Amino acid sequence: NDRVGLIIFTDKIEKFVPPKKGRKHVLRVVTEILNFKPLSKKSDINEALAFLGHISKRKAVAFLISDFLSGDYEHTLKISGRRHDLIPVTIMDPREEEIPPLGLVNVEDLETGEVITLDITPRIARKFALKAKARREVRETMFRRFKMDYITMRTGDDYIHSLIQFFRKRERRMSR
Repeated sequence: NDRVGLIIFTDKIEKFVPPKKGRKHVLRVVTEILNFKPLSKKSDINEALAFLGHISKRKAVAFLISDFLSGDYEHTLKISGRRHDLIPVTIMDPREEEIPPLGLVNVEDLETGEVITLDITPRIARKFALKAKARREVRETMFRRFKMDYITMRTGDDYIHSLIQFFRKRERRMSR
């Protein structure tokens, strides 16, 4: 019987569905997610969190779903986390954590469209994996420092299991 709303963002707010109750409304939210086509390839978490702060005057449970690869959102995340029960949901692609030593590869930055050629040697592949691990640890340490429950999901994995595990853990923690 909770109200459900939706904010879809890139580097700007692209879709907003105000919170309402009811099965019909939840189906609308799901439909909006499934049919969404972004106008921009960039992303700005600060923009989304600022919008949440403007439209939600009361405390809300908010799931922030992102890859969290864009930087400089720590301050806004901290402020939003104090005001709301903000639950970061990190979507990770295994290819963003480990890359095989492929030799010469053309790589495109999906946000800027810039294409560069990289020589992915075994040494570069190891450095890439270490940097990805360090980014993940910094992000998760920040979530814990802000006392946020968070979820990490990998593309291709069973997300239902991850969600059930998260809510069971959260229920146990909150019942204490």
